Amino acid sequence: MQESELIAELKAGRASAFRMLVERHQDKVYNLALAIVQHPEESEDIAQEVFIEVYQTIQNFREEAKLTTWLYRITTTKALAHHRKRKAQKRFSVLTSLFGLNNEVLHDPPDFHHPGVSLEQQEEMRTLFKAIDQLADTQKVAFILHYIDEQSHREIAEVMQVSVSAVESLLHRAKQNLRKLLGPYYKERNNP
Repeated sequence: MQESELIAELKAGRASAFRMLVERHQDKVYNLALAIVQHPEESEDIAQEVFIEVYQTIQNFREEAKLTTWLYRITTTKALAHHRKRKAQKRFSVLTSLFGLNNEVLHDPPDFHHPGVSLEQQEEMRTLFKAIDQLADTQKVAFILHYIDEQSHREIAEVMQVSVSAVESLLHRAKQNLRKLLGPYYKERNNP
């Protein structure tokens, strides 16, 4: 089924079209959310929220961009909002733990495991994703969409609603910042 037909079927409220949409895009939506929030369970929740929003708001989709662009835009918005909320809760929990009986941190982040990463690469990927997590949100989204989801600069510009030159600038700054953040790790690794 072509995208235009799928959109028409979705707008007509066909359950089979919605099922097809989910089947086609659930992995991409989940993986994008996972790359941003770095927690599998939360990524599953975000993916569900994305598809619920699409189902509830498909009538508002004006077809000025591709359906996948719209999905990515919703996913990045929801994932970043969720990530910011979790960071704020973590900061608060660290502060409240200062006054606790045992001074323990209430919300330690779990180890990050991405489904497409082999075991021998887990340490490097954990380090990389910790560094990516420290980037500004716009740099993080551009970097993830380009280097992990393999989106073109034009596709990223559509998702982020910025110019192609802005995407190029974000990617350049993200790479510079990652070099700074990862420099000590690779220096230590190469000089044991």
